[in-house]
Amino acid sequence: MILNKQISYPLLFIAIVITAITFSCRKDTISNDSSINLSFSNDTIIFDTVFTSLGSATQRLMVYNPSGSAVNISNIMLAGGSQSPYRINVNGLSGDDFKDIELNGGDSLYIFARVTIDPNDFNNPYVVEDSLLFLTNGNEQKVKLVAWGQNANYILADTYIEGFPPFKVVADSLVTVHWTNEKPYVIYGYAVINSYGKLIIDEGARIYFHKNSGLWAYTDGVLKVYGTVENPVTFQGDRLEAFYDDLPGQWDRIWLMEGRQGEDHEISNAVIKNGFIGIQAESFLRPTENKVTLKNVIIENMTGIGIFSRLFNITGANTVVANCGGYCLAFTGGGYYDFRQSTFANYWPYSVRNTPAVFINNYLPDSNDQPVPFPMNFSLGNSIIYGFNRNEFETDMTSGADSLYYLTNCILKTEYQVSNSINYNDILKNQDPKFMDYQENDYRLDTLSPAIGYGDPSIAATVPFDILGNPRTEHYDLGAYQFMPGQGNGK
Repeated sequence: MILNKQISYPLLFIAIVITAITFSCRKDTISNDSSINLSFSNDTIIFDTVFTSLGSATQRLMVYNPSGSAVNISNIMLAGGSQSPYRINVNGLSGDDFKDIELNGGDSLYIFARVTIDPNDFNNPYVVEDSLLFLTNGNEQKVKLVAWGQNANYILADTYIEGFPPFKVVADSLVTVHWTNEKPYVIYGYAVINSYGKLIIDEGARIYFHKNSGLWAYTDGVLKVYGTVENPVTFQGDRLEAFYDDLPGQWDRIWLMEGRQGEDHEISNAVIKNGFIGIQAESFLRPTENKVTLKNVIIENMTGIGIFSRLFNITGANTVVANCGGYCLAFTGGGYYDFRQSTFANYWPYSVRNTPAVFINNYLPDSNDQPVPFPMNFSLGNSIIYGFNRNEFETDMTSGADSLYYLTNCILKTEYQVSNSINYNDILKNQDPKFMDYQENDYRLDTLSPAIGYGDPSIAATVPFDILGNPRTEHYDLGAYQFMPGQGNGK
């Protein structure tokens, strides 16, 4: 019996080894279950070191099979194919398209992604995007690839709070920050001016927003934009191809909340175009103690609203708001608004528009959707409200708060009566202002425009130069542009 036991131990050991080898060499059964999805270490890979690496950078992505069964990843590929600036490495091989990669249950796979960009090539877009596509059992999943295409100042969101858009604080509390014109600023997410922070944007600065991105002055934060006639500040989307020159909806908005007394938001000599809302100004926690002043500002091609406000104080001179899918101006919940020598023209070409160019009301709805009135004072002088619709100026007023709107020396597109001297004075009703070329966003006055010489001299004296710097001395025209003999085509 002792001899038999001594012989049985080696035999048992051999059997165990053989069994272990057999199981270790066996592959998991490939599952065709369409409910199995891969998971990834990131849903977006951002190459934020391209410029410090002479135009090249490599990032790692981990791909996980969280199921208990093996799967066949039938395709791993770059959406841009061979034309993509990206390349990937899978299982030690480099390329842009890989097929039939098996991944056991609970196992993972390394993928290395590389991008090569010349940051000094000004033909590049500012943000170079592609996607890494995975096809598994008929399911397509993707991971975004994002790199910077030109040498610029990149503002990348780094804070994620539920209920808020992704953002990065660019001017913190009690800090004043200058954005200069040396290099463009490209915003990916929201750039935030914190409470008691201040952002000053110098003349000639170029601000480019990625999709769904914007600029946000939080409560008691302050925005100052100091462009010049010769060197304005521009706010637009980050796509530079000609197709996107006048395409609306490429970014979100400039969002200004209530500020502290004596620190107005100021925007002078700026072009804001091709977004969703040009400027949104609202009293969020309390009625504002400051205002927004606009001087020589163009806002155009917004899919939503040019200027949207709730219970705010806004003044504007030589303001042009044009071609918006909703309203050029929507001033709601009361407030104080004074615009002079301004042009509001809505010839939105992309869809049917059932809203007026300019809309004002003096209330906000409560939790039961009942109107809560607030004082409203709206004045408009030496200005133009015109567009395709029959009524381009509408009001919605409720009782219970002192409210007044007054338009004087204006061209107004409307079917309403304008004989009420409390609200209207010297109105040219439904007279085409004869812009030079509204299809090209050229709102200068043609030679035969009825707006020429129809202005009130006392109003013109408060805005002595037009949006291009031309003097209002020979005659007093309506709108932001003074007619100049021999002005020619193109602004």
